[in-house]
Amino acid sequence: MREIIFDTETTGLDNRTDRIIEIGGIELFNHFPTGKTLHIYISPGDQKVHPDALAVHGITDEFLKDKQPFAAVAQEILDFFGEGKWIAHNATFDMGFINAELARLSLPPISPENVIDTLSMARRKHPMGPNSLDALCRRYGIDNSHRAKHGALLDSELLAEVYIEMIGGRQTALGLGVSQNNGASERNDSDDDIVLVALERPRPLAPRLSETEAEQHDALIAKLGQKGIWAKYDRPN
Repeated sequence: MREIIFDTETTGLDNRTDRIIEIGGIELFNHFPTGKTLHIYISPGDQKVHPDALAVHGITDEFLKDKQPFAAVAQEILDFFGEGKWIAHNATFDMGFINAELARLSLPPISPENVIDTLSMARRKHPMGPNSLDALCRRYGIDNSHRAKHGALLDSELLAEVYIEMIGGRQTALGLGVSQNNGASERNDSDDDIVLVALERPRPLAPRLSETEAEQHDALIAKLGQKGIWAKYDRPN
């Protein structure tokens, strides 16, 4: 299964008049990054970057002067996505701009059936939030310290890590993987079946509770007394 994690930066918030000025994408195959990426800066024509948008992504009108218009890169973008799923955080925003750009070229829109919104996924999985990309990076222990400003490719790379964690970490496909020995699959001596072994998470997830929250929880347990059900369980250190 092929998926493209992507992000866009724009001149502003209104896709009727504002334009895409950057797009970045990361290819996943069966939920694993393949190393293939897309990253393009795009001229917005006569549309100027709104000051509020500039504060978010830092892309200036001067920087965009020599970039190609969307019409010149549209096919490259469509070829990169191909038949894969379009996956974005707050995909309604990004797809609104993508489809507006395609409409200007009299090209068909991307069907909602081919789009996955990780913000909607996060809200279902973590209904108490917060569910911004930065908040999800903190939740899943993903280093985003180098994200001083928004950037389409950087945000796509971070979102790819978040998405993989939200669908079960790197142990998708029932958490099983084929054991490798010098590049060859291990096989059972008796019947030639491939032996599947559980994969280990490359690094443990960051603790979900702060020390203050843990202390408050312990104080509540103490207040409930020995008859409280929580007294039967010790919080791990």
